Amino acid sequence: MGASKHLSNDLKTKIIQHHGLGEGYKKLSQRFKLSVSTVRNIVRNWKTTGTVLVKARSGRPRKISERQRRRMVRTVTVNPQTSSKDLQHQLAADGVTVHRSTIQRTLHKEMLYGRVMRKKPFLCTRHKRGRLRYAKAHLDKPASFWNKVLWTDETKIELFGHNQGRYAWRKKNTAFQEKHLLPTVKFGGGSIMLWGCVSSAGTGNLVKVEGRMDSSQYQQILENNVQESVTKLKLRRGWIFQQDNDPKHCSKSTKALMQRNKYNILQWPSQSPDLNIIENVWCALKRAVHARKPSNLTELEMICREKWSKIPPTRIQTLIG
Repeated sequence: MGASKHLSNDLKTKIIQHHGLGEGYKKLSQRFKLSVSTVRNIVRNWKTTGTVLVKARSGRPRKISERQRRRMVRTVTVNPQTSSKDLQHQLAADGVTVHRSTIQRTLHKEMLYGRVMRKKPFLCTRHKRGRLRYAKAHLDKPASFWNKVLWTDETKIELFGHNQGRYAWRKKNTAFQEKHLLPTVKFGGGSIMLWGCVSSAGTGNLVKVEGRMDSSQYQQILENNVQESVTKLKLRRGWIFQQDNDPKHCSKSTKALMQRNKYNILQWPSQSPDLNIIENVWCALKRAVHARKPSNLTELEMICREKWSKIPPTRIQTLIG
């Protein structure tokens, strides 16, 4: 039936008609330019079923029943982190043995696909309510409001942080050739901590943090760099200071300093780094720095300062927008 099932039903009907007039398999094969076996199969199928149509075949019965399929879908819908191996064990408890690829194909038919989970800050109910209040309070703020904000934050930049997310074109069984390897160093080969600030006018001061930052060092950085950055960026009267809710940012002594200097603080929801546009600036800085492949911490700091000064204001304005 292999070749005959691809022939049109009209052609098969003509073969049956000529066979009924007494023509044999060989003569029919010559007339219709088909193999003898194909003609024989068409005639046999007609004699057996009374039709030239090829009936649908049931094939091998499915191992996963409809009820089990629904249960699998329900399981991964309730708990998306359920693995195909977990589902395999679940089916095995019912006496059904299938390969994980069978489970995956079954879920694919339900438009369910395994995907890498996106990373987002952990938010409890209190955090979500705080973010909602922040959103409602600032939803209709004009561009002029955001252009007055001085965005601040700290970040750590590792010397060999570029080791993540690199790709190389290579052939099979060449993974361990020297040119295809990325050297790894414990703890990133050393790192520096930086404090920086930006506004719609561009980048402000960038400060290397010496040792571990505490409230005292944070206050010293603010006193030495905030007003200088405000002047450099030409922020007008009524400018707004943004910071997250790190304990050293919210200590009594830090709050006292901000009150003395009359900082206009942007109230910030907890656990919300993704709302701070400077996080995107840090990401761009790290990519640019690691593209230069610094070989030591001194060079790392030097390149950081160089690349920081070259971040265009238009990039920051786009993020604010």
